[in-house]
Amino acid sequence: MLLWLWLWLCVCCCPARGLRIHEYLYFQVLSPGDIRYIFTATPAKDFGGVFNTRYDQIHLVPADPPEACGELNNGVFIQDQIALVERGGCSFLSKTRVIQEHGGRAVIIADNAYDNDSFYIEMIQDSSRRTADIPALFLLGRDGYMIRRSLEQHGLPWAVISIPVNVTSIPTYEMMQPPWTFW
Repeated sequence: MLLWLWLWLCVCCCPARGLRIHEYLYFQVLSPGDIRYIFTATPAKDFGGVFNTRYDQIHLVPADPPEACGELNNGVFIQDQIALVERGGCSFLSKTRVIQEHGGRAVIIADNAYDNDSFYIEMIQDSSRRTADIPALFLLGRDGYMIRRSLEQHGLPWAVISIPVNVTSIPTYEMMQPPWTFW
């Protein structure tokens, strides 16, 4: 059994082979208070930038329209903030470029399957040979839905988040994780 596990790790996770284990990035919603949790996201595999800066308080602005495949009705609010976008309608890279063109610092793309609370999609570049410079993260559908629903219930145009969050410095019993997500 140990030999099988070692072989699987060598074949599937060996950096020399170009494959990798899921990387996670964490962010915390600070406001509204009813969703003040630490959320898990995964960075795009082969496009977009990385988080070189920690934002203690930055707005997470839901894109309008949610799929962000073209011109945004609320693009002015995305300038210098992070956009929350919904999967579907165009490629992950296209969404990232739309947010970048509107001056966004990063994009979080939530799955459009609202019941998805455990399966992370690997976001890869499309065949267009275009690039994007801002970070792009994938968020579970249930998490994205709950954030948007809370904002709608409170009549708020955005959430306030802290990103990235170093969860290794937080004791497990103090982790404020969403009650609907298995960690």
